[in-house]
Amino acid sequence: MTKPVDSSLPPVSPGTPGALTTGTSRRGFLRALSLAGAAAAFGPRLGAHPLTFSVNDMKLEFYPYTLELRHTFTIATSSRTTTPAMMVRVIKDGIVGYGEASMPPYLGESQDSAKAFLERVHLSAFPDPFQLEDVLRAIDMIAPGNPAAKAAVDIALHDWVGKKIGQPWFRIWGLDPAKTPVTSFTIGIDTKEVVRQKTEEASIYKVLKVKLGRDTDKMMIETIREVTDTPICVDVNQGWKDKAFALEMVEWLAKKNILFVEQPMPKEQIDDIAWLREKSPLPIIGDESVQRLPDVKKAWGVYDGINIKLMKCTGMREAYKMITLARALDMKVMLGCMTETSCAITAAAQLSPLVDWADLDGAVLIKNDIFNGATIVDGKITLPDRPGIGVRPVQ
Repeated sequence: MTKPVDSSLPPVSPGTPGALTTGTSRRGFLRALSLAGAAAAFGPRLGAHPLTFSVNDMKLEFYPYTLELRHTFTIATSSRTTTPAMMVRVIKDGIVGYGEASMPPYLGESQDSAKAFLERVHLSAFPDPFQLEDVLRAIDMIAPGNPAAKAAVDIALHDWVGKKIGQPWFRIWGLDPAKTPVTSFTIGIDTKEVVRQKTEEASIYKVLKVKLGRDTDKMMIETIREVTDTPICVDVNQGWKDKAFALEMVEWLAKKNILFVEQPMPKEQIDDIAWLREKSPLPIIGDESVQRLPDVKKAWGVYDGINIKLMKCTGMREAYKMITLARALDMKVMLGCMTETSCAITAAAQLSPLVDWADLDGAVLIKNDIFNGATIVDGKITLPDRPGIGVRPVQ
């Protein structure tokens, strides 16, 4: 029995595609769709507009949304109090699949760029939305970049498929929800007083994630250590430029109950990072250096592990592949996030039984979440036993 379409979110129509010629073969259809993606990526050389066909009644709707942070969020390179997002839903057979693109400005995407990309996505062109491999590959080919916008569609399609099947994705993937890890709570760069306050607010968490990369690094750690001895993972966001200084800091951190150091130096300084990893008493994890699947192999031998984020890698399907490859290379895996609603956080959490560490606190860092989904109980990620990604809009 199908459920009625949820009309609580305002629809924004991307347009109506044309019709597929009767008798078109599946191979021919996919070839045409690939050419459409290539035309979109390379412009007039292959055609100014992507080809579109109508073979099912699946609809894509989206609207902009601004996430309001509980505290000013500061990292080594920037500060902000809001994060632009684009909320997405796909609709077919009375079933609604929800998705989200979260786009911190420093990553280069915006609500305008997401809108421009999503207007070119015609889900009615695909004969079978269950064929996620073909569908998502074709969507990826529409235009380069746009990973968060692509992730929004990926998440919504996974949600729809899971709901149509009637199972959550952790069960479809054969994962044990009892094996979800604890999640860290992120403390951004701030004054001593605010860092102390944030640390006290995070008392239920078993791991803290601390942003470093400025001249206040030691103050940040020492302030937290005045309050608690909870294990810490640090994220430098490429803030240390000199490898000797980086090693000195890592050796100092190793005495402070630190689990690992994330992206200590600029991603371009590959040789320096590899040098640091060889000498470091703590694991070195790649974040900005590891965006998508091909980057995993490049990170091998340079980092001890990788941080995977749905907004970087285009969504759940590629994240699953990245985890699989990283494990084959004997690398550690962290599952991270941006500031996001419970929609994207819960989508990522479906993968969390597969990873070593999780940093999925993005929804608790905002004050205007519009979904119910995964929760944090005594610091541990708890997955909802609901089909799809497991979220419901807040009524």
